Amino acid sequence: MMRMLMPGALPPPFARYAHGVEVPAGWRLVATSGQLPLAADGSVPEGAEAQARLCLAHCAAILAEAGMGPADVVRINAFVTDRAHMAGYMAARDAWLAGVARLPASTLVIVAGFTRPEFLVEVEVTAAAI
Repeated sequence: MMRMLMPGALPPPFARYAHGVEVPAGWRLVATSGQLPLAADGSVPEGAEAQARLCLAHCAAILAEAGMGPADVVRINAFVTDRAHMAGYMAARDAWLAGVARLPASTLVIVAGFTRPEFLVEVEVTAAAI
C-alpha cells in the first residue's frame, strides 16, 4: 500500500497535498508529459481554473490507458504563468482530487510562459499501481 509521508518535524503542507508518498517495490509507474490546455478541437479555455481542469482531464485520460486514476497519483507538478493563476489551478486540482484519501506530493511553479501565450497552466503527474 502507498502511504503519505508527513514528518512531524515539518510544518504542514500549504494545501491539499502530502510532503511525500512512498511507493512499494514492484509497483507499475506511469509518468505523463506536461499537459497543456488544448482541447481536441484546438480551442483553449479562458482562465486558469478552466485550463487546469482540461490539463487534469488529459492526465486522467493518460492514466486510464494504464488502468489508473487520480487515486493512483503520487506526484503532481504544475506550472502557471502568474501568481494570480495559483488559486484557479488549486481549485481545479482540489476538485480533481476530491474523494482521494491518500494525497499526492505536489509542486507548483510560476514560469515565464509556454509555447503559446494563451496557455496559463501546464500539469504533469506521476502515478503508481500494482
